[in-house]
Amino acid sequence: MLELRNLYIGYADDTKRSIVAETLNASLPRGVLACLIGANGVGKSTLMRTMAAFQPPLRGEVCIDGKSVADYSAKELSEKIGVVLTERNMSADLTVEEVVGLGRIPYTTFWGTLTQADRRIVDEALAWVAIEELRYRKLHQLSDGERQKVMIAKALAQQTPVIFLDEPTAFLDYPSKIAMMQLLRRLAHEQHKLILLSTHDLEIAFQTADYIWLLQQDGLQTGTLDELSQRGAISAFLDSKDLYYDPATHHIQLR
Repeated sequence: MLELRNLYIGYADDTKRSIVAETLNASLPRGVLACLIGANGVGKSTLMRTMAAFQPPLRGEVCIDGKSVADYSAKELSEKIGVVLTERNMSADLTVEEVVGLGRIPYTTFWGTLTQADRRIVDEALAWVAIEELRYRKLHQLSDGERQKVMIAKALAQQTPVIFLDEPTAFLDYPSKIAMMQLLRRLAHEQHKLILLSTHDLEIAFQTADYIWLLQQDGLQTGTLDELSQRGAISAFLDSKDLYYDPATHHIQLR
């Protein structure tokens, strides 16, 4: 479903090229929740933006269904990939229903008019994330957790097989972080979507993710948590004079 082929990510202009990470190879099927983890500054956001085609790779390619994202038209890509970002770049005066309705833009007429079928899909997306009662509330009236659910409902209304999320639990309290990750896991499994998110909430990721992508300076390691633990990758990433990762329990402990 998703494949990275000898991918180099970073930034380039007319005078120089800055490589953030290189020789990245990985793949994921549909119907799974995967978490991208790694230290600050290692390139997680750059990788997410590259996979979502917000910026081009320096070398290699990102493929969806065996086809490079560079070969999709903008419309085709909008029907393949949904993206949920943490930035608040949407009008706070929009209602929840209006925001979720924006997920239908790839399928609407030039004027963006929603058909009865579109409105039914919006209703289903609201129901999936259990925010029907917020339908007529405006974004500025919502909590951080409610806002994130609205953005996820918008991605669901877009009906893409792939959803990327950048730090979806960043501004949530602990119970809300758990609820959000459980929701995403359920969506991946029950709607047969590939959901890949970046996160620093490691213990929650370890409990909910089907696959872990660990991005470090020396490359990308992927697999189930058990597989990465058996290779010693998680311990090498986390163990320090202050922390200890227990591969038997998958808990992170203070020394």
